[in-house]
Amino acid sequence: MLIAAARRRVAGLRHPRRAARIARALWIAWAIIVWNVVFDHVIVVAGRSYIAAAGRAAASATARPADMDDWMRPAVTRGLWIATAAGGAILLTGLAAVRAATPKPEPGPDPGAFRTTGSDTVKVTTCALRRIP
Repeated sequence: MLIAAARRRVAGLRHPRRAARIARALWIAWAIIVWNVVFDHVIVVAGRSYIAAAGRAAASATARPADMDDWMRPAVTRGLWIATAAGGAILLTGLAAVRAATPKPEPGPDPGAFRTTGSDTVKVTTCALRRIP
């Protein structure tokens, strides 16, 4: 019984609309994660470069001490641009792929607009339910 309920739940995820919604959410999450990783990487590399420059300046008697703002402010701007480009490229690619893979609805009347109850057919409209003679 528990296995049957789990199978029904997994089968519900296979419907095209729900699967497309899940795929969109996963692509958005992936783009956010990539943005964060790329931005963090740029900041870490700039921090390591600053520490190396500060070490060289401390070892040299004539060099002026390295200013952290001179190293980190450009790194933040560079990181924002690079991370946004990477995350945006992933987001656009993923959403375009989901849109291309999602089946298009069939043209024509909505099959769910008519309901049969006994011998009567009920048409569902935007304003009310009306019986068709």
